[in-house]
Amino acid sequence: MRKFAIHVLLLGSLTAVLFAQTAGKQASNADLDAVLTAMDKTAANFKSAEADFVWVLYEKVVDSSDTQKGKIYFRRAGNQIQMAAEITDPESEHKNVLYDGKKLRLYQPKIDQVTEYDTTKNRSTVESFLVLGFGGRGHDLQNSFDVTFEGTENVMGVNASKLDLVPKSAKGKSFFSHILLWIDPARGVSVQQQFFEPNGNYRLAKYSDIKLNQNISADVFKLKTTGRTKVVNPGGF
Repeated sequence: MRKFAIHVLLLGSLTAVLFAQTAGKQASNADLDAVLTAMDKTAANFKSAEADFVWVLYEKVVDSSDTQKGKIYFRRAGNQIQMAAEITDPESEHKNVLYDGKKLRLYQPKIDQVTEYDTTKNRSTVESFLVLGFGGRGHDLQNSFDVTFEGTENVMGVNASKLDLVPKSAKGKSFFSHILLWIDPARGVSVQQQFFEPNGNYRLAKYSDIKLNQNISADVFKLKTTGRTKVVNPGGF
């Protein structure tokens, strides 16, 4: 009888643990679905976004980081989200980045050169990184990533939902081993991102003064090159 009672007690404890784990997983799945649904709602009416950014670029080999500041813009063009960024920090080299859905261009005025990458072969993969958290449907993330809800964190005064994204494709994993994404659930957009490369490098991006669906000049999405600008094509992604 005593052994039977011990077995019953152990079985009850195991059942309680399994129930708690199941309940926790269900709650996490519900939280994840709520965040992705908020992003879906924002995407349904998304026209544009602009924000100030701070990028921290860390290199593991030399154990050092570089901080860049500027403005970033997104707009919907048909079924695509286009992106333009300008590094305006006087302590960093002035650069412009433009993604039009087909090509990614980096303009360095200091040397008057545009480095141009063709993204058509891997457009969905490249686009999922470049415009992540701004205008895309939340549930579409699950097409390219295994997405896990990691709780909430305060990011610059926003009680942000933290998501961990692991690329599903080998191509995606060659770019980043995983990505942390902090979403403002009230607006359905990203307030912080951290991209981890397989070699240990990472890029931390923080966004502030975010404005949604305001008019953005078309000139923002044009590189202000000169008649002598050199164009370099190292190949595609």
